[in-house]
Amino acid sequence: MEPTRRQFLGTATLTVALAGCLGGDGNGSNPTTTDDLTVSVRSTDNYGDVLVGPDGMTLYMFVPDGDADGSTCYDACATTWLPLTVAESPSAADNVTATLSTIARDDGPTQVLAGEWPLYYYAGDDTPGDVNGQGVNDAWYVLRPDGSPLRGPATTDDGGGIGY
Repeated sequence: MEPTRRQFLGTATLTVALAGCLGGDGNGSNPTTTDDLTVSVRSTDNYGDVLVGPDGMTLYMFVPDGDADGSTCYDACATTWLPLTVAESPSAADNVTATLSTIARDDGPTQVLAGEWPLYYYAGDDTPGDVNGQGVNDAWYVLRPDGSPLRGPATTDDGGGIGY
């Protein structure tokens, strides 16, 4: 039986976090750690310009993080919503006006923030430009280049059944 994409991403995230190595396998998977530009901007059809990670994959914020002064997405949540982590200081493309910083996650890695928001990838996004996580459970949203959330309707009915 072939491993599922979600199993692969969970294993890849753990490997990167433990080994501290560079993310990405050159095949379009979601990296979580990188030494390239950490955050840049991509134009989407439905949401305009949004923040993306090193491989052009859309980044999201989680509403409960705003009240917690850090990340609240761990365990099962973090296998669906993969934190964008770095080994060193994050870097931004010129068109990113959000202030990038980092926080130490309770599970070890250093997570990137845009403004006050910890950044995440959505495991349901398969290719650069996908925004399948937008509006999931009225809690997950893309961010504008200035780091502000773009709250809008979900692009999927149930977000793939993930209730985080």
